[in-house]
Amino acid sequence: MLIIGKLLFYPITSSCAVRFLLTTDDMAALVTETNDSQGTAPFSSSSSVLTPADRLRALFASNKCLIVPCCWDGLTARLVKQAGFECTFMSGFSVSASRGFPDCQLVSYEEMRDSATTIASAVPGLVVIGDGDTGYGNCVSIKRTVKGYARAGLAAIMIEDQRAPKRCGHVGGKEVVDRETAFARVRAACDARDELVRSKTGDILILARTDARVMSMDEAIARCQEFRRIGADITFLEAPKSKAEMREYCTLVDGPKMANMLEGGSTPILQHAELEELGFALAVRPITLLSSAIKAMKSALEDLKADVATAPRLLPSFSELKTVVGFDEYFEEEKPYVRFVTKGGGD
Repeated sequence: MLIIGKLLFYPITSSCAVRFLLTTDDMAALVTETNDSQGTAPFSSSSSVLTPADRLRALFASNKCLIVPCCWDGLTARLVKQAGFECTFMSGFSVSASRGFPDCQLVSYEEMRDSATTIASAVPGLVVIGDGDTGYGNCVSIKRTVKGYARAGLAAIMIEDQRAPKRCGHVGGKEVVDRETAFARVRAACDARDELVRSKTGDILILARTDARVMSMDEAIARCQEFRRIGADITFLEAPKSKAEMREYCTLVDGPKMANMLEGGSTPILQHAELEELGFALAVRPITLLSSAIKAMKSALEDLKADVATAPRLLPSFSELKTVVGFDEYFEEEKPYVRFVTKGGGD
């Protein structure tokens, strides 16, 4: 039995039932502890522990352009962290691909939130930004999505202005909603962020994306400018067609900005130093890991089909493989609790 207030709570154990008297403050503490045990990012305005959002703000304060490889699961997030990067981006394109679909809004909120939770819990300390697509519904749905991603441990969430069903920003057939709808989406996302902060239950940055370049560059810039006035922390103008357009965006829109360096896409691939000179804070590589993984796996499958030894360049040593997936960390953590730790070998 549990009723909030000075009422009775009966937890059941295997041997007895113990009676506690809980206040609403006790309940708040209990909920916080439960959320933390489930991988939720801790939040306290008076705490010295930085939230994921705080860590991203600190990275922006360096005024450098971060190279951000995109991931889609715990393993790829671990690889990004092990390579020494400070930030990763959960790509909707890659999450969709890993589930067997193209990036055409076939993956649901719950599937994306589950991926976000897996990724954030796999790489403590690494800043994770998440693709929130169009928010998976109306403005109330957007608020739920923002809060869900914050509780999953993400530092920022991207919300965009495409018309459903949304799709990859570098393929044909995409359309955007009208300005009023686009601005309402971003306003709902910012409201959700502010509600989390006011209630001291979380924090997350809002990355507002526009695909309005399909209409005109002027329209795309106007939307980004309004996103900032509404309260977006970061903006993203998708698919500019030249370095000159990228410079125009950075000149006319204030605040942190993101560039999408997609191999084979509509936007020119620039060197990191060029992006930093233009004024970008983030340079995401959305398909680099996915594309390289696909090519390597196809090569390995061709070798298996031909019944030849897999090319050594495609295979890490078994020792390296165990390190990448976390056996070394596991055995080290296990040491205080067992007398002997078995190393080497596998089932």
